Amino acid sequence: MLIPEFIYHQLLTTPPLPKSSFAGETIILTGGNRGLGFEAAKHIIRLGVSKLIIAVRSVTAGEEARTKLLKDNANAHIEIWELDLGKYESVKAFAQRAQTLSRLDAVLNNAAIAKYNAFEITEDNETNVTINFVSTFLLIVLLLPKLRESAEKFNINPRVSIVGSEGMNWVAFTERKSKDGEIFKSLNTNSKTTNMQDRYFLTKLLVMLCVRELVTRMENSRNNGSTVQRIIINVPAPGYCATDLAHELKGSVAVRIFEKVMARAPEPGSRCLVDGIGRGKESHGQYLSESKIKPTGKFIRSEEGKEVGGRLWDELVVKLENIQPGISTNI
Repeated sequence: MLIPEFIYHQLLTTPPLPKSSFAGETIILTGGNRGLGFEAAKHIIRLGVSKLIIAVRSVTAGEEARTKLLKDNANAHIEIWELDLGKYESVKAFAQRAQTLSRLDAVLNNAAIAKYNAFEITEDNETNVTINFVSTFLLIVLLLPKLRESAEKFNINPRVSIVGSEGMNWVAFTERKSKDGEIFKSLNTNSKTTNMQDRYFLTKLLVMLCVRELVTRMENSRNNGSTVQRIIINVPAPGYCATDLAHELKGSVAVRIFEKVMARAPEPGSRCLVDGIGRGKESHGQYLSESKIKPTGKFIRSEEGKEVGGRLWDELVVKLENIQPGISTNI
């Protein structure tokens, strides 16, 4: 999407209400206690979900959100599970717990962080990279066996959505040109050229590149057996929304004015996310914006983008194997 089109949608259009039925389904929503996630939870409940698992870093905050949701939906089945994407062991424990579910129909990966100021390391990567990218893929790949099991047992197409951003199309991604060819090493080095102001958007570019790689590998996976690959993975973007995600920048008068003029409320943005987990096979491997399938930026579609995506994926798999040996066999 070009910037003029983005501005047009921000100011003059509203995403449609999602209409999919989630009756009988079990859905995991990460980061569902506030902002976009909380509004997405409302829609998921409205659409009849049988069990909604809200994954949060703070169980106390999650329970507070659950109480609010139950005020308007007393019969809703909402569970709060602990998940800290800043800790690999927490991700692994959450995924292990999910294996006990009788079914898993969809996973909406909404939880993310946006650190614009200090360069910090969480686990073995810069913090944004760990939480928004590595841990998100760690969770997804760990959940693939349960999703496949559900697909077979209930004859369904499980859906996995990772929240994206239009900003992924506008970042420079100079780290791809590191002299030693190691993308993660460059991402995790605080150099003079490190631009923390676009780091959140860069992590969303990393997500999109590796979603396409994961989709390709899943299509050719031996785990499909004699069946067709049924899991659907897509990347829906909510547009620019007034949430506390960019709280580190809120001290700037210019940022506050820009948000007041351009940002939409969390509820309309959440419609795009819920639309993502209600989508069918046409959305597999696709980027969604304004609840429509849209082309990505030129870099992602270019030959260089494909080559960089392949290298990035190979590095990611090595990292995931170090975290959980044997995890790549899930793919």
